Amino acid sequence: MTIKEYSFNLPEELIAQSPSDKRGSDRLMVVNRATGAVVDSEMSDFVRYLEKDSILVVNNSKVRKARLYATSETGGTVEFLFLEENIDGSWQAMVTKAKRQHVGKRYTFGAGPLLFHAEIISENEDGTRTVRFQEEITEQFFQKLGHVPLPPYIKRDDDFQDESRYQTVYAVNEGSVAAPTAGLHFTDKILASIEEKGCTIVPITLHVGPGTFLPVRTENLDDHHMHYERFEISAESAKLINDAKQAGRPIVATGTTSVRTLESAYDEETGKIQPGLNRTNLFIKPGYEWKIVDQLLTNFHTPESTLLVLVSTFAGKTLIDRAYRHAIDERYSFFSYGDAMFIR
Repeated sequence: MTIKEYSFNLPEELIAQSPSDKRGSDRLMVVNRATGAVVDSEMSDFVRYLEKDSILVVNNSKVRKARLYATSETGGTVEFLFLEENIDGSWQAMVTKAKRQHVGKRYTFGAGPLLFHAEIISENEDGTRTVRFQEEITEQFFQKLGHVPLPPYIKRDDDFQDESRYQTVYAVNEGSVAAPTAGLHFTDKILASIEEKGCTIVPITLHVGPGTFLPVRTENLDDHHMHYERFEISAESAKLINDAKQAGRPIVATGTTSVRTLESAYDEETGKIQPGLNRTNLFIKPGYEWKIVDQLLTNFHTPESTLLVLVSTFAGKTLIDRAYRHAIDERYSFFSYGDAMFIR
């Protein structure tokens, strides 16, 4: 299949530019794969659609303030998006004006007591740069100098509310450069109601990187290669998921990052989720055989994206096409700060 088959026309005013006034007040579209039914609801009623004893898997990665602005040695301003730290202390980063950012070029970040010096030490095949700092880099560097890495379709600068609203309420492990957005809809109250119903909330971690959000630049899906992203599943979480799967309890993934983590951690020989730290570049596209995930809570995704391909593979392209047309007709909000879809 080609990526153009996953294109659709979206009115610009339906792209959410800010979060809803109150977390958890977003709309929810419920899609039934068995019947094809599409129901308009509210996120506050999500628990009604969960089966008792379901396992709700959530990605507890925390968004780092990973967008920083530097001054180059030639005086220009360059934007860096820091993806992850390497074993040797250097960092992988995406940069603007990439053709000008070559090996040996130096930069300064911040000023005064918060002045940091960096140099590009390699240009990588995937277009990223490896950057080495003279000073030790801690999370305080990002907290003090960084910006919330809002996606480019949000046409404004980040502000104070984004520091909390572009995080899930259960975010713990710092490392993502984009939010696992399906989880943004949950409040402590909604989560408590899910547990009161008898469902179990199970955390896993995938640090969102370019593999999740970069556009597909090849015509044929088979020619697209995802960037690797780090994930981790604890022994306790793996046991809860494996026991539930064996007992026939529904596994509900919160977002495409949870989907890719669960499906990547599946071991063909044992038929179980394997705990531990790993990396994945799994691209779920038509023909994929599902192992773990039974249901999916997700947002409405950008045209021609790997996320839309994944969701269409899970629910069937015809059904998702119809659901998206319905969402546009009914004026749902789209993308990171938009409304939610629950695929049963």
